[in-house]
Amino acid sequence: MLSERLVELFRWVDPGPESDHLVSDVSGWWRDPEVLAALGPALVAPFRPARPTVVLAPAVTGLLLGPLAATALGVGFVPAYKAGDGRLPAGAVTWARSTPDFRGRRVTLGVRDRHLGPGDRVLVVDDWVVTGAQLRALYEICAARKAEVVGTAAVVADCPPEVGTDLRVHGLIDATRLQA
Repeated sequence: MLSERLVELFRWVDPGPESDHLVSDVSGWWRDPEVLAALGPALVAPFRPARPTVVLAPAVTGLLLGPLAATALGVGFVPAYKAGDGRLPAGAVTWARSTPDFRGRRVTLGVRDRHLGPGDRVLVVDDWVVTGAQLRALYEICAARKAEVVGTAAVVADCPPEVGTDLRVHGLIDATRLQA
């Protein structure tokens, strides 16, 4: 089963004495061809009845997960860029700044205007949801572009129940299964 394999391939890594926390290592997920093939269909399954027309996902991990989900749905993919990462999109862009995330960072995300608009039914995809800060910024961008968000698919749900309910998060695994 996919959830067991995700847990099995996951690792917590100690980045060294300069860090005060462990870092998640999901690289095993990308290395396993069966997991890679199963992720897209598993992420989108709960949202198929909502008939998304596009998948939106934030850089960096979302640039892998988003296309997997979009392919499973037979729809297009729209990346959300992060300001300051050196890959700013060309053309008109709608930007939103997140509230502080689990590390206290505020992230500015942007989506090319020509790729998201009225009539779009958006499935947001991400690898890990803790505070929902970046998701809320993506929902704000969708609202500004008059696109409807149908929910959020995540590999790991690590958020309070009220965040999960508010953002319609469906996770493949609960973070409690990944304890260090």
